[in-house]
Amino acid sequence: MSPDRLIYMANQIGKFFKSQGNDKAVAGIAEHIRKFWDPRMRSAILAHLDAGGAGLDPNVRDAIAALRLANAELKTIGR
Repeated sequence: MSPDRLIYMANQIGKFFKSQGNDKAVAGIAEHIRKFWDPRMRSAILAHLDAGGAGLDPNVRDAIAALRLANAELKTIGR
């Protein structure tokens, strides 16, 4: 899937959660992506964030960064 499509999809998720306020929105976006996106899609959006994250809304950027942190923590504890 193209990065442009993933950016669009992630930002659409972000728009859905926007009314919940920043903290809940970031958590909701991250949880949605974790639960419903294919691992390849998650890897691609993480790579896009690593490359600067152009086009991602701020809450979406924060949510993807939170996913990266959660993945790193899981690897640290051996899950």
